[in-house]
Amino acid sequence: MTLLQMWIAAGLLAGAGVLFLVWYLLPADPDLGDVMARLRPGLTSPSRPSTPSPADETLSSRVGRWGQRHLPSGLRGEAPTRDLALLGTPVHVFYGEKLLHAGAALLIVPLLSLLLSMAVDVTLYVPAAATLILAVLLWFVPNLEVKKNAAKARTEFSRALASYIDLVALERKSGGAATRQALEDAALRGDSWPFRRISEALARSDFARTQPAEALHELAVELALPDLDDLADTMRLSGAEGVEVYETLRSRSSSMRQARLTAELAQANAIGERMGIPVPLMGLSIALIVVVAVIMNLVVH
Repeated sequence: MTLLQMWIAAGLLAGAGVLFLVWYLLPADPDLGDVMARLRPGLTSPSRPSTPSPADETLSSRVGRWGQRHLPSGLRGEAPTRDLALLGTPVHVFYGEKLLHAGAALLIVPLLSLLLSMAVDVTLYVPAAATLILAVLLWFVPNLEVKKNAAKARTEFSRALASYIDLVALERKSGGAATRQALEDAALRGDSWPFRRISEALARSDFARTQPAEALHELAVELALPDLDDLADTMRLSGAEGVEVYETLRSRSSSMRQARLTAELAQANAIGERMGIPVPLMGLSIALIVVVAVIMNLVVH
């Protein structure tokens, strides 16, 4: 083993020691829900999923729970709770993904540096800086993935919500159903995940003896869905004052579809413009190759 390899190994051991020392000394912020569940193990919240058994937990789940117990909140950073709630991903799984991504950088770069040092001389500062930079970059990769997936999920929810609003309007128009019955019956007519989320929210409001419009409002705030909040306002007005909302609902669903169509056309136009960029660049590259070849031929001869 060369002197550089010994320094790298010593640095890894020292870094691990400092990491465990900081982990031991820093105070942890316990999760209030987990604390209450341990104090009253016989009670579970209907709005939160039951805690899986250790045998059913994934590596991300176990690592995330460890991070929530032992890492300070300032080091973990804020989690995109609305996006995670929309995707149905627990917060501790999100933190577990972040820790695994950063941990991969802490392992991969030193190992590659160790292999590279067997062939060439590598300065100790280079792998240390590369490890830190890659760990920071990979730490934010789960945030980007969650943001991208949440945007797709909100688009899918918006499409399904337009159909749901039409169904609610038909329930009120044809059968003269009350507000709750119209909302619940319309939610049961679809089997996609947006319909299931709406149906679950209405079922919880029924158990809690709250108004269905309030349940839709809470779901809209939780998932950051303004279109669903507009529906809640419309149905709240219908339930309180008995206003006929058939035309309002149909107009709302039509405007949502038109807005979605406009957004998709704009996205398609943007993609088409990006696809047109490589064509002139390719032509320019070919022209440059021909010109350079002619110039080289003249210079040689």
